[in-house]
Amino acid sequence: MGHSGISIFFEGANFLRLLGGLYVSAKIAFLSIFFGGILGIVLGVLRTLHNPLLRLLLRLYLEFFRIVPTIVLLFLFYYILPQSFNINYKADTVGTIVFSLWMAAEMSDIVRGALISVPMHQVESGKAIGLSTVQLYRYVLVPQSVHLMIPATINLMTRIIKTTSLLLLISVVDVINVGQQIIEANSHRYQDGAFWVYGFIFILYFILCYPLSRLARRLERRGKAGANG
Repeated sequence: MGHSGISIFFEGANFLRLLGGLYVSAKIAFLSIFFGGILGIVLGVLRTLHNPLLRLLLRLYLEFFRIVPTIVLLFLFYYILPQSFNINYKADTVGTIVFSLWMAAEMSDIVRGALISVPMHQVESGKAIGLSTVQLYRYVLVPQSVHLMIPATINLMTRIIKTTSLLLLISVVDVINVGQQIIEANSHRYQDGAFWVYGFIFILYFILCYPLSRLARRLERRGKAGANG
């Protein structure tokens, strides 16, 4: 007869292994958000410049990462490119690179959209008093667009965190991978182990994402109230 499924967490170091897997997932997610966010801000500003070729290239970059499924990008960077160019990266590094580039692409669109939403008469007023391009961004565009970026950025962060579940497919020892290993190793003793393990993983992802989701909705409501007030 099988044991109670919840007992699977107390077999050996299973519980600590799951937490270790969560650490790997969270580390890749937040590194990607950090590096991708910085790159995305730079690219978003560049997309507002009056340079048709640059804007076209950055638009193609955005569409590439928006259209191509994330799983295909992971396979491309982990299996195909290393073989083609005789390079070798750890799976964790590949995951961070892919998610950083994806974050940067989406973030650039958020930044661009927020910057161009600033009323043109305010931009013209800044130019009229002699502000340079840098000063225009610093004193006019950025302060008025930040509140528009924050909710969308938080939603993007939530998407990045949730999509780290795909890291299993390139053998990253993340929380999904660890959970699957635990289930397979204990399937005979704990017949309902999968329910408990995946249920616990769901709770872990919920704990990571729900506060961000609530924060995004709260900021969005505050922004609408400010606009209407």
